[in-house]
Amino acid sequence: MAYLFVRVLLIAGALLFGISPSAVAVFVSIDCGSSESFVDENNIRWVGDDTYIKTGESHTVRNPDSVSKREYRTLRVFTGKKNCYSIDVPKGERVLIRAKFHYGNYDGRLSPPIFDLQFDGNKWDTVEIEADEWVYYERMYVTKLDQVSICVAMTKPGQLPFISAIEVRSLDFGMYGYLDPNYFYYSDRTNYGDSTRIRFPGDPFDRYWEGELGESLLPISVGSETRILDTGLLEKPPQSVLRTAAAPRKSSQIVLLNYTYSTELYINTYFTELSQLNSSQKRSFTVYMNDESISNPIIPPYQSALKISFNISFNSSSTVLSLVPTRDSTLPPIINAMEVFEKDAELTDGTYYTDVKALALLQRAYYKLQEWRGDPCLPESFNWDWVECSNDAMPRITKLHLGNIGLEGPLPDFSAMDALQEIDLSNNKLSGEIPDFLGNFPHLTLLNLTNNKFRGSIPSSLGGNNRIKLYTSGNPDLCELGNSCSSLQNDNSSPTPNPSRVQGMKTEKLPIILGIIFPIFFFVHA
Repeated sequence: MAYLFVRVLLIAGALLFGISPSAVAVFVSIDCGSSESFVDENNIRWVGDDTYIKTGESHTVRNPDSVSKREYRTLRVFTGKKNCYSIDVPKGERVLIRAKFHYGNYDGRLSPPIFDLQFDGNKWDTVEIEADEWVYYERMYVTKLDQVSICVAMTKPGQLPFISAIEVRSLDFGMYGYLDPNYFYYSDRTNYGDSTRIRFPGDPFDRYWEGELGESLLPISVGSETRILDTGLLEKPPQSVLRTAAAPRKSSQIVLLNYTYSTELYINTYFTELSQLNSSQKRSFTVYMNDESISNPIIPPYQSALKISFNISFNSSSTVLSLVPTRDSTLPPIINAMEVFEKDAELTDGTYYTDVKALALLQRAYYKLQEWRGDPCLPESFNWDWVECSNDAMPRITKLHLGNIGLEGPLPDFSAMDALQEIDLSNNKLSGEIPDFLGNFPHLTLLNLTNNKFRGSIPSSLGGNNRIKLYTSGNPDLCELGNSCSSLQNDNSSPTPNPSRVQGMKTEKLPIILGIIFPIFFFVHA
């Protein structure tokens, strides 16, 4: 038996007028595979992706002139296991994310790859499209960190993942607050009585309201000069959506949904009477689920927005949701718009936060680590190549495999990763003294520092630690365990340079590249 929650909001007042992208906390549009910026026909500014990602190759579809949407003409293709874009967002922000794909036979093989789409360590979907399709995937959720990461991951050998475009949009505070913040949602929005999609600038939050004008529906609309009063509706449906509606063309009913599987939906329906009825006319209807009425009679108000919401569990093999006129109604039912939210999966909390912050210190220090973005451990089996993780619900970093990577310079303090069991830093050009914190990891059993440029004494935290297997060979300026460094210093001493020669020397300062990593970043199908 369906659980029903009906909430009715009928509010008259002044309408808040246009909102620009700058009024929204996050309004990011990335044209993947491109290095150029442009403004599209919807007045949305797109930027190239070269500042968001360091891996992959840029490609152009085989016939770009035949692709009307510019963001679908280029794509970025990857050879790595997991490749992520990171976008800054406020923590706790409700966001709408979109990933867009168009294969366009860029490689001449007429064989689109199959791969996974991920965000913030969560499995989003499997991308499987036709060669000439334009497809988008969309989800809505509340961020748990201060960034959104959107990733594509290889799941089949030789099938290279790609991505064409990314959109991230903030939603206003209070919008959809009744949806569980611990889950992410697939959504579908319908604009009845119109054949076109409404998005920005018609909707300042750039939600997609897909036009619905089938043969069974009779369109009803009013001009753009008509204002529909809806102040107080937290969902803020756009005016252009409320100014159109649909009524049944022949039958007396409107079928809203027809589900053939079990799922739980949260549904918002919007109603307004666009024409002034005379005294002999009445429009009244109820919402039916199969043969059972699940609402009180609905009478759309004249040029004011009415929202009725349902939280429904579909448990049978075939469930039909429809609008049915009441016995005293002289007019058929109408509907202006509808939003459907399907609960997808529970959001992961991600890798342990202090471990992630400590990894960021390593990435700031070493440019060669900066190509890795997104969650370092999740989804499971898609961890970064140079880390190993525990199997906890909130994974911990347990091993660092940083040998033979070409790291140079002193070690930053990454002691916050206190679940580490093994650290391999061998065969690099790490320099300076060995930090004392390396001996203070409570679970560390192996530390490999061989073939670097460490100097000075081995710290006491390591020298007398029988729990840790320590390897230090190949560091010529490093003192042996238990020996004084004085003899080494004497051996390596050199004559005092001539002061006049020192004054005449020019020094070259090597640039230090500090790459700051900001792991920055329902309806599916265009």
